[in-house]
Amino acid sequence: MVAALQKQPQPMGLTKTVQGRALRIIQALITAAQEQGHVAALGPTQDAPPPHRRRKAEPHFTITAQGEKVGFLVLQEQDRSEHIPTDRELADAKKHSWMRIPRFDYTPSDRLRFILRGGNPHRATEWADTSDRPLEDQLAEIAQEITLRGEAAERRRRADQLAAEERRRRWEAAMQEARTAYAHAYRVKHLDEQAEAWHRATRLAEYMTSVRSHAAALPPGEKKAEIEEWLTFASTHLQRLTETASAPKLPTPPKPGAADLEPFLHGWSPYPPRSY
Repeated sequence: MVAALQKQPQPMGLTKTVQGRALRIIQALITAAQEQGHVAALGPTQDAPPPHRRRKAEPHFTITAQGEKVGFLVLQEQDRSEHIPTDRELADAKKHSWMRIPRFDYTPSDRLRFILRGGNPHRATEWADTSDRPLEDQLAEIAQEITLRGEAAERRRRADQLAAEERRRRWEAAMQEARTAYAHAYRVKHLDEQAEAWHRATRLAEYMTSVRSHAAALPPGEKKAEIEEWLTFASTHLQRLTETASAPKLPTPPKPGAADLEPFLHGWSPYPPRSY
């Protein structure tokens, strides 16, 4: 990866005075990371980010620890000095009201800054050269930061897995309770239908007894014949109704669908929880 960076016309947009040092620091960091089982790769950015995106550009390289990708953006610090306006700038500013003379000049320094993005930060998100502590002395902290972010990611994955397993267990328990409640409700409904059939049969039998008494008192004729025809039909119907009502049997509920179980799930979905 370092060899690939070296082939760039201006690696990471750094001046020649710091290119070699920056690549040596990166080489040492990658070596330490690989010893921990981490994997390094080139990032999408190979040169210097534009000024307006200097700190928000894509990484120059990445190191992946336990599935957590940490991006590294390498910046060359800038020294700021007060800008001394030129005669041309003064004349242009006097001529054009919109012109602004810059207050400061910026020149590349020999100091470097590493910005880390990705994962859960622990120690810090940036490491830079200071007057009493160069980046070389901070490499152990940066390497540890990568490991800590990878371990945190692994803990999150395990926690998410346990949460998903617990949710699955609770869903399966809710589904089992819903199936039991559905079967109970189905049988109660069937029981109500049987009781209602019995009441209908009882009422019909009483009615038919009254009709027979009425028909027996009638003289032979068309009216009596019509009533007897009706009684024949009613008797057949009563026999079927009585058989249904007088032979109670515990029914076997049909296999429930999602819509059948939903009223008994108390907010749970009838479909299995998804894992991401």
